[in-house]
Amino acid sequence: MRKSTGPGLLGGRTDTGDISPSRLTGNGSGERRAELERGSGPNSQKRRTAPIRRLSILGATGSVGTSTLQLVDHTRDVFEIVALTANTNVEKLAQLAIKYKAELAVIADERQYGELRALLSETGIEAAAGPSGLIEAALRPADCIMAAIMGAAGLQPTLAAISQGSRLALANKECLVCAGDLFMQAVATAGTELLPVDSEHSAAFQALQGAQSCEISRITLTASGGPFRTSTLDELRAATPEQALKHPNWSMGRKITIDSATMMNKGLELIEAYHLFPVRIDQLDVVIHPQSIVHCLVDYIDGSVLAQLASPDMCTPIAYSLSWPARMSSPTASLDLVKIGALTFEAPDYAHFPALRVAKEALQRGGAAPLVLNAANEIAVDAFLCKKLGFLEIAQLVADMLEQADRRNMLSAPAELDQVLALDSEIRQLARGLLGQYG
Repeated sequence: MRKSTGPGLLGGRTDTGDISPSRLTGNGSGERRAELERGSGPNSQKRRTAPIRRLSILGATGSVGTSTLQLVDHTRDVFEIVALTANTNVEKLAQLAIKYKAELAVIADERQYGELRALLSETGIEAAAGPSGLIEAALRPADCIMAAIMGAAGLQPTLAAISQGSRLALANKECLVCAGDLFMQAVATAGTELLPVDSEHSAAFQALQGAQSCEISRITLTASGGPFRTSTLDELRAATPEQALKHPNWSMGRKITIDSATMMNKGLELIEAYHLFPVRIDQLDVVIHPQSIVHCLVDYIDGSVLAQLASPDMCTPIAYSLSWPARMSSPTASLDLVKIGALTFEAPDYAHFPALRVAKEALQRGGAAPLVLNAANEIAVDAFLCKKLGFLEIAQLVADMLEQADRRNMLSAPAELDQVLALDSEIRQLARGLLGQYG
């Protein structure tokens, strides 16, 4: 697989040689490979000096959006809310828009536009709906846009937000999974300041501060192992959605909680990390860490290992994405290592969690394979939640869809966004057709 044509989040160096968020112009893939071999990257522009104030949240009623607004409450009067969006929860969206005095509220479900307008009548808050409304929210001038719309549905509005050239706090990993090269090229072209919100990637970013790419030996993402870490294969075959949704450490949305249970989430995060950081595929690794205290470890060529530790609370990485290069107060509980007592680590079991193996193979295959992986997985997870597919059959359906896409010569990398969206739609339709083969 060839490296992305555009440099990743940490693909460049500041004038002092340290790794920092990119405001870069993309390079050709051959030049990028040479940079990795030399251990250097293109220079980035200077860091933001003014603090983030005007904030938009795409996906305000989801878990990341809720945590972001919790931080807004915690800091009091620091942030001015510009735009808020939601998928279908129109009443909650209206309540939040009124509470935070947003300029614009957007409901993705166009059928609920009338209700949103009624709920916001006489408030002075603008209302919009549907894909065009989401784009409008993404384009509304802001210092930072929190991109937290779940799944491939967040791709278009997040790409629109990039065009502002301000700060993008990225909580939607599917943007990089489905269109990593296009996404990073858009970031480079617009000069957007891109900061990760996933706890593991935020941790990597923090552990890489001040480093040069030639000094990095390995980046290891941690995984809790989810609710089925010690389950037998027979128990996994019989696992129910109710059991899979009981994550031992994190409070997250339904889809990402299932992805955590299958460990597909960690596979998607490996793909995301490949685009964000200046490393080769063989420099990325995963380790099981049941306590979810260490979020990432970075090995350096001198034998040092730097790790970021924090309580499992999304407020910590969200706060860093809003405040970098400074830090801000958050409601996250202080870490008490004495009380925790022990931190343990183990290798992932690919027999019990085949989704991680399938995802790593898709990363190695490159092209459109990660897009196919993501689209098929979203269909499979939805079917599992509706009790139409078994737990272990989630990874099997994804693997079968990748094989079918390969036979159909569908794994060439899309060159444009329209091709990404068309292929995503086609794969979802094909994946739904596979559902009848299971059960």
